[in-house]
Amino acid sequence: MSRSVRAALMITCLGDVFYPEVGVRIVRLLRKLGVTVEFPEGQTCCGMPLFNSGYHDGAARAARRVVEIFANAEHVVVPSGSCAWMVKHEYPGLLEDPGLRREAEALAARTWELSQFLVQVLGRTRFTTEIGGRLAYHDSCHLLRGLHESVTPRTLLSRLEGAETVELPASDECCGFGGSFSVRLPEVSSAILDRKLDNLAKSGADCLVACDAGCLMQIRGGLARRGSPLRAAHLVEVLGDPLDE
Repeated sequence: MSRSVRAALMITCLGDVFYPEVGVRIVRLLRKLGVTVEFPEGQTCCGMPLFNSGYHDGAARAARRVVEIFANAEHVVVPSGSCAWMVKHEYPGLLEDPGLRREAEALAARTWELSQFLVQVLGRTRFTTEIGGRLAYHDSCHLLRGLHESVTPRTLLSRLEGAETVELPASDECCGFGGSFSVRLPEVSSAILDRKLDNLAKSGADCLVACDAGCLMQIRGGLARRGSPLRAAHLVEVLGDPLDE
């Protein structure tokens, strides 16, 4: 890179509360790639739970806060397809004030899910890995259907040095989390999860990889209840040192 790229990390609620190690690994990885990493203070929820539950006024207040906090970011990197989708696709429509809408549109254009940032912005696709064995990829719903992204995570996994990728049957099917959906309809959520875990067992994988903390929380819980030795990891947890392209 001819100059240092600046990126602000949007940690997300689940990342902050349940997976802080994911944020730490993202910072370390980006710094190894020569990125100047910033962490704006005062971050709050992106507003998706409010939005999905029909509380659009509350979601708009959350959106205004996020737009303000990340106003000076060159790039915003998000370790979650769902939160990245919220910022990129729902913020402009939530904010009715023309000035705020323009700021939201500008933020949307600068916001990237982690795998997209690595591949499309930095042009980096080759890494070592500390996790050997067979890896299978789960397409989280918002990353696949909201951001229409299935290529960049698979590109990174397929080029890992030290691991093998295997196909997960029905990888594009929901894991059953769906945010508050799993709370409101637990029986349905559990049935969907059981199908996902059965397919994971059929894949022969040692580790499932996903790009969304909600999916990981759902799948890890299911694996633990089954007493399964299989592991579920965020994408950044399987990326080690960068290799020359």
